[in-house]
Amino acid sequence: MPKIIDVLRLKHEADLSHEQIACAVGLSKGSVGNYVNLAKARGITWPLPPGMDEAQLEAMLLQRQAKRASAFVEPDFPHIHQELKRKGVTLQLLWSEYTATHGEQAYRYSQFCFHYKRWRACQKRSMRQLHRAGEKLFIDYCGPSVPIVDGATGELSQAQVFVAVLGASNYTYAEATWTQTLPDWIASHQRAFRFFGGVVELLVPDNLRSGVAKACRYAPKPNATYQDNVFPKLMLRRRMDTYLEGLLPPEDGNIILTEQIDHNALRKAIRSGSRCQGSDSTGSRRSQRARAFAFISRSTSA
Repeated sequence: MPKIIDVLRLKHEADLSHEQIACAVGLSKGSVGNYVNLAKARGITWPLPPGMDEAQLEAMLLQRQAKRASAFVEPDFPHIHQELKRKGVTLQLLWSEYTATHGEQAYRYSQFCFHYKRWRACQKRSMRQLHRAGEKLFIDYCGPSVPIVDGATGELSQAQVFVAVLGASNYTYAEATWTQTLPDWIASHQRAFRFFGGVVELLVPDNLRSGVAKACRYAPKPNATYQDNVFPKLMLRRRMDTYLEGLLPPEDGNIILTEQIDHNALRKAIRSGSRCQGSDSTGSRRSQRARAFAFISRSTSA
């Protein structure tokens, strides 16, 4: 509790300086000056009235003025927060609607943004997601399309933008395609895998028709073609990467990921003869590498 009575007693009875009082009571010189000035402004003299204790004196000195009513109308921040989730909605657009409604009583745009960000920072409802490197690839088409003008005819067409983002690093691949149909969807996946130089453990698509035939919160049904052509190869290639780790050099591992080869047959070719040799011996690893090279050469030259 502030030692206001001691400060006033030493000031008026002992006639000490603010610096000497600060050393005596263990407060800062600035705090001592503030208490003395507040007492003078409130008309409090020494000695104090009988029966006045520290708590009453503190309440008299530190009483706060009633908060002045603001001349501005406070925006509806929960409504603004929900509206920003819609496509194409920005703070600039919402501020325009706010000023059109309240006129001179509306905040300027900078203050509108400042108060909204301060309100948002106080909201505790959040879920922090942690992603391991190489674990998830988030894939979807972004909302707005891109206009493409034919230089010869001047015809305007709308292109769809495919986006794939790695969860841990936010490393992003994006490309434009003419449609969101299944052929373009799967082809974009293939080009994204080539761009990243490998595959991830999990694909996380949105509920577009090319990827999800029936949306459900608990058990969504993937598109049959998407499931048959992307997910099995993804899982198989991931297992092959783990099996061949340390067996083939990195550049040969890239061949495994990008070339269209039969991975089941490759695995059998590598493991053939392993029962007759120790799996950890140098000779065995050399022979496995040779069989892998031979199989890849036959597959890519066919």
